[in-house]
Amino acid sequence: MPSVFSKIINREIPAHIILEEDRFIAFLDVMPLVHGHVLVVPKKEVDYIFDLDDADLGDMMVFAKKIAAAMRKAVKCRRIGVSVIGLEVPHTHVHLVPMDSADDLNFTRPKIKPTAEELRETAERIRSFL
Repeated sequence: MPSVFSKIINREIPAHIILEEDRFIAFLDVMPLVHGHVLVVPKKEVDYIFDLDDADLGDMMVFAKKIAAAMRKAVKCRRIGVSVIGLEVPHTHVHLVPMDSADDLNFTRPKIKPTAEELRETAERIRSFL
């Protein structure tokens, strides 16, 4: 069965897409830790990040770097944190999280609930810096 991320890639469910290339896609997390939380996903459905081949793993991080640079300009924060957990969705993904402290990467705390309008505005702001 396709993952929720494959359904986003195939446009079966909507998402606030930040950037898409032939092998990767980035979109806002709809249950973010903080405003501007982005997921970077390979289009190839691979469960575990270290099962990606070396080229895809490296290229995904270069793709993520572009997104992080735009995020840092678009969202007030000290840094863009990077996290790979991979337990909640069986499709490799990298979390890019605007952060001012290490606690901003605490995935055990409650998620925020941005409105559809807030998500749309945040996506537009990030895309404007790409």
